[in-house]
Amino acid sequence: METKPLVVAISSRALFDLDESHRIFEEHGTEAYCRHQIENEDVPLAPGGAFNLARKLLALNDNNPKTPKVEIILLSRNSADTGLRVFNSIQHHKLSIIRAVFTSGSSPYRYVAPFGANLFLSTSPEDVAMALDAGIAAATILPSNVGNNSESSELRIAFDGDAVLFSDDSEKIYKEKGLEAFTENETQTAREPLPGGPFKDFLMALNRIQTEYPENDSPIRTALVTARSAPAHERVIRTLRAWDIRIDEAIFLGGKPKGQFLKAFGADIFFDDQEQHCHSAKEHVATGHVPHGVANKKTIIKQD
Repeated sequence: METKPLVVAISSRALFDLDESHRIFEEHGTEAYCRHQIENEDVPLAPGGAFNLARKLLALNDNNPKTPKVEIILLSRNSADTGLRVFNSIQHHKLSIIRAVFTSGSSPYRYVAPFGANLFLSTSPEDVAMALDAGIAAATILPSNVGNNSESSELRIAFDGDAVLFSDDSEKIYKEKGLEAFTENETQTAREPLPGGPFKDFLMALNRIQTEYPENDSPIRTALVTARSAPAHERVIRTLRAWDIRIDEAIFLGGKPKGQFLKAFGADIFFDDQEQHCHSAKEHVATGHVPHGVANKKTIIKQD
């Protein structure tokens, strides 16, 4: 039976660097923004935070374009008129993206579900929060100056554990009762698989693609990068085993900053629910904040 492709919906500001254009919009208004985009529609936009992820995902289709493994959908607040620069940039960078929505300023979030997206990436925390509430894996792409030059053709994606791959049930215990209660709970429930979090299905979709290749020759490499440490590691390992999911690398940091480890892994993108970890990570790799779970109950991260 033919499996349907992995579908990733990406906003134009996540795919390309539109900071200059957005600055013009905020300082001079819609008319000046439109004029700027039309006057520069033949000037390609530079890559944005999710560009490298999109490029490497699309490269999975190179050997069999008739039955693609991945489809990227562009969602943009531009109008069709000003969006011409975005499409020209897609062509310039040789990205095989053929489906797009331009909403002329309104939120494009409502089109994520009709496209059947497995993942939604945007620079709008509000749109991302709505997607997560609807049960779709989603993250806010954070501003970063790390660039998009990856040494490897391999797609490398790193995930936090609690409130990202797993539910925030255990994290709630940590927040409410402290580390000792958290450790005791994880030790007592070590053989009980954790409930799934918002990115479980996305990881499973990636894993399905991975299994189509020999184990040592997969173009995708995944990592779990978590603040957990022993003995709380056991429940995580047993959960992934119960899900029949292969994680290529598991890094248990015991609270150490994640940035340098993500750089060592060579992550094309990292997903985490906690702002402090995201700020450490974005100095080294492209980072998506997942505004989900107990760590995000009071505030949603704002754009820089």
